[in-house]
Amino acid sequence: MIAPVKQRLSKILLADDGTLKMNSVVRFLADLPHDSETAITALRVFTPLEGSEFSRVEAEVEKTKNLLESRNLRFQTQILQGYPSDMLHQYAGENPPDLIVMGGKAAGRLDGLLGNVASSIVHNGRWPVLIVREPYNSLQRVLLVTDGSRASRHTCDYLGAFPLPPSASIDVLYVVTPVRATYPVEPAGLALPILTADEEASINRDNLRHGQELLEKARLELGEVNPINLVIKVGDPIEEIISYIKSEKIDLLVCGSRGTGNLTGWLLGSISRELVQQAPCSVLVVRTPPEIKQ
Repeated sequence: MIAPVKQRLSKILLADDGTLKMNSVVRFLADLPHDSETAITALRVFTPLEGSEFSRVEAEVEKTKNLLESRNLRFQTQILQGYPSDMLHQYAGENPPDLIVMGGKAAGRLDGLLGNVASSIVHNGRWPVLIVREPYNSLQRVLLVTDGSRASRHTCDYLGAFPLPPSASIDVLYVVTPVRATYPVEPAGLALPILTADEEASINRDNLRHGQELLEKARLELGEVNPINLVIKVGDPIEEIISYIKSEKIDLLVCGSRGTGNLTGWLLGSISRELVQQAPCSVLVVRTPPEIKQ
């Protein structure tokens, strides 16, 4: 079993883009039960093209400072010139955070700073990334999706140490992709049998049983945290996860990712990327350390 993550959030890097999205980001951060050691660095990067508008950048940074002060959060601000993606990577590399926080506007979109910049930080960085999407109201329903890999277990450990509000509940979801007895052959449109009906049913029953076992392990790996509900679904992972988020009014989706490289496990490749893009709620992507193999 992977050793539980003991450290809570002591260093948070807030990517300040100077927009109204910072209101939601700061409200989200204020809802987390931080301890006295938690320190937030609000980093604002302005490009060389914005050099002549530095007074506007300073005014926007001042607004972010006022938001953080109004929520009694411990923070410092930094203003750097360069290109956002490069500077965020550089700053985080020199000052490793426990969490990078970014703001998102519309459901299912990465816009503004959360375009190429967010994609780079989420998929190429080495740090957990929280994308706070508007509208943010509260943090009561958390959905952790798992695929049973060691990387997913690391995500369980991270969430087990994450400072959620005491009133928040955690749903743990595993999606079983059903095995089909036939597959289509193009262009003729024929369906060739590869399994008997009994074999298909037997494999699907085994996969459901395996999924339930993985969920029970996830409950143990989360430890003594908030109330936990185990959920298993059958179907396409993206469709089932997005549907569950909408029907259950999930506030925060938590998933793992290893970024580029050799990927195994459906949560660690293209599906993880799709969830970040499509999820109509805030998303916490937990980066898996390279020493943790699949």
